Amino acid sequence: MAKRRKFTDQFKAKVALEALRGDKKIHEIAAKHQLHPNQVSTWKRQAVEGMADVFARGGKPEGPTEAEVKELHAKIGRLAVENDFLSEIADTDLGSRRSGEFVRPLAPIRNCRRQIIEFLRVSRSHSAWSKS
Repeated sequence: MAKRRKFTDQFKAKVALEALRGDKKIHEIAAKHQLHPNQVSTWKRQAVEGMADVFARGGKPEGPTEAEVKELHAKIGRLAVENDFLSEIADTDLGSRRSGEFVRPLAPIRNCRRQIIEFLRVSRSHSAWSKS
């Protein structure tokens, strides 16, 4: 069984543009690029239908740029690390302290981050920090 071939957007555009020019017949273009004539016709139709979008966007590509994608991937990485850190802390017993509990039980996970921030803001003069 033959595998499906995948074509780049540039190749599809090149074939569709060649078909739009009208210099050659569809079956000649298909034979030249070793494609089925129906495929060439489909790409030609898609090019014609998508032509209005090119002018509507002002010729700018749609979607995020490569720099935006890299920035979003970096943010996802930071958030994943933060989430792992907070999950590990939530699994530990933060509620048991010698001089009383200054962190509420971590029942709902959505309150975990707020409780950790409260925990980290506790004054160093608190009796739990003093040496006994």
